[in-house]
Amino acid sequence: MSSIPRALKIMIASAALTATAFVVPTSAAALPTQSAGGGSSGGLDRGALRTALAAVPEAGVPGALAAVRDGRHDWRGSAGQAHLTSPRPMQPQLRHRIGSITKTFVATTVLQLVDEGRLGLDDPIGELLPEIVSGERGAEVTVRMLLNHTSGIGNYTNAMLDSYAAINQMQVTTYAPVELVAMGLAMPPTNAPGAEFSYSNTNYILAGLLIESITGNPAAAEVQQRILRPLKLRGTSFPGTDPTIHGPHSGAYFAPLGVRDLSEFNMSWGWTAGEMIGTTADLNTFFRALLGGDLLSPSALSEMLTGVPMLPDLPEAGSYGLGILSLPTPCGEFWGHDGVVFGHLMFSMHSRDGARQVSSGINISHYRTGLPDAHPIDVAWQSFHMTAMCPTSETSSRAAGSVQLPSVTRMPGNDAAVAAL
Repeated sequence: MSSIPRALKIMIASAALTATAFVVPTSAAALPTQSAGGGSSGGLDRGALRTALAAVPEAGVPGALAAVRDGRHDWRGSAGQAHLTSPRPMQPQLRHRIGSITKTFVATTVLQLVDEGRLGLDDPIGELLPEIVSGERGAEVTVRMLLNHTSGIGNYTNAMLDSYAAINQMQVTTYAPVELVAMGLAMPPTNAPGAEFSYSNTNYILAGLLIESITGNPAAAEVQQRILRPLKLRGTSFPGTDPTIHGPHSGAYFAPLGVRDLSEFNMSWGWTAGEMIGTTADLNTFFRALLGGDLLSPSALSEMLTGVPMLPDLPEAGSYGLGILSLPTPCGEFWGHDGVVFGHLMFSMHSRDGARQVSSGINISHYRTGLPDAHPIDVAWQSFHMTAMCPTSETSSRAAGSVQLPSVTRMPGNDAAVAAL
């Protein structure tokens, strides 16, 4: 398996995808869309949202769930089924692994420490974590470079995921954060520090270690105290080494393994780069508070939203700030993040004023490895997001045909690695 990631593609599918066809039973597509209301309200066309979401399981996923907000108006919906072996309808409120959206929570916590004067964005990480990152690299890589993925440090998940058997090991193994960092530091640098964007989960394991070093508390406890508890995000948590998603949730299906449910998984391999569980409604609440200035000072929020091109040769495709990406659409710029773990994908995007929001998840991953063009799932899920983000029919149809959402997430693995399995 190659550990060199394929060029970042602009597509909604947040995962590396599979050459093995995955066929969802007909009953999944036939299940009615579940919705928290009918008719139109505010800028929400609930009928259009229901129709667009129903098309996602029809394209091949077991189930999809979503929360959409426009001003004071909310819509929550689901379609398809939560489990393949014991069919039950997907429900909007189910808990879901959010993967790399964890990074936005962690970056926010680091920026709160910046606001408190306890570290600076341009501090070398070697001064803060001298026993972990030393020498020239420790002197050149800064906190900012970790958060915007310009450090050049290798992505440890590329090295970790070298076979299907590796998934079985990851599922039951407890990894220490320093082990994960060591894997990434042992890899060849992807670029000179600060030179360009190169997504690496190792950056956010280091960010978690920074939080712990500065506060003396577990990183998860700091996120809980600073963000989850004040915002009353009761469906959001760090599971730690507990493999169970406590509370109602769907199965998690890694397409090459068929109907095997991977929702029971020790997520210590993701830690502060991608361990968290959440709900679509909680994600909307979090991003609304973040973009509204409730969690950071104006200067820290401005730093967070100052991005670097995710595709240096195509800067108009979008940028990555400090734990948050931006996406230009025909109805304005949207901010958020995507996340992927084995069997669960999540995408969460929000207008700058927090008025228009969409968070959506599906319970299958890695369904398109090796295919050069967009999978029908990509097209359907992208169309739903554009329907949610761009409410007018004219804009939505134009967006669905011309705009593709970016995938920056490289968790777990990468396109080339999974294709080579």
